[in-house]
Amino acid sequence: MKNIEELILKAVELQSNGLVTGQIANELNVSRETVTWLLTRSKKDVVAPAPKDISVTWNSVGQSSYRLRCISQALCDMVIESLERTQQDADLVIGIGLSGIPIATMMAEELEIDFAIFHDYDDQKGKANQRGIFSRNFADVEGKKCIIVDDVVSSGATVTDVAEQLREVGATPIAVAVIVDKMNADMIANVPMSSLVRITRVD
Repeated sequence: MKNIEELILKAVELQSNGLVTGQIANELNVSRETVTWLLTRSKKDVVAPAPKDISVTWNSVGQSSYRLRCISQALCDMVIESLERTQQDADLVIGIGLSGIPIATMMAEELEIDFAIFHDYDDQKGKANQRGIFSRNFADVEGKKCIIVDDVVSSGATVTDVAEQLREVGATPIAVAVIVDKMNADMIANVPMSSLVRITRVD
C-alpha cells in the first residue's frame, strides 16, 4: 500500500467481500480504529480526524517460503536470547491466526517443540465480548510454557487475550515474538516481547 487512497479502496473492497472490522485490520495490519476511519473516509461527505497509526505491508516476505523461514529463524534467535536471560525453556509455540501461523509453524520446527493455533476474535455482530480460542486440532496448551507469535502488534489486545487465557488454564506465556511492534514495548501482558522492527512515532 503506497498511500491512504489505496488503503481506503482496499478496506472498502475487503468489506464488500464480507470481512468485518477485525478481519480487515488483520489483512491491512492496522488497528480496528484505523479501519473504521478508512471506511468512514470512503464516504466523501464525512470528515473525521485521522487516527495515529501506521500501515505495515510485509507481503514481500510472506510470498516467499524462503524469506519466511529466514524471518522465523531470526525471531527464534531473539526468543532464545530472551529465554536464556530468564533461564526458561519453552514447550510450545502458539501462532495467532491468520498471519502469525506460518511464522509460528517454522519457529516450532526450528525449536523442536509443539505447535498450537489461536483463532482471533473476528467481531461479528452480537459478539462484542467474545474472546479468541485455541484450536483443538493442534497441541494442547494446558500447563505448557508458551511462546506467542504474531506478525504485527498494534494495540496488544490479541496477545493480551492469548496470555490471559493461557494463565487461566495453568499455562505460562514466557515470550512474545513479532515481526513488527507498533507499540514500541519491551513487555506485553507482563511477557517479554521480541520484534524484528520496532516503530516509534515522533510527533
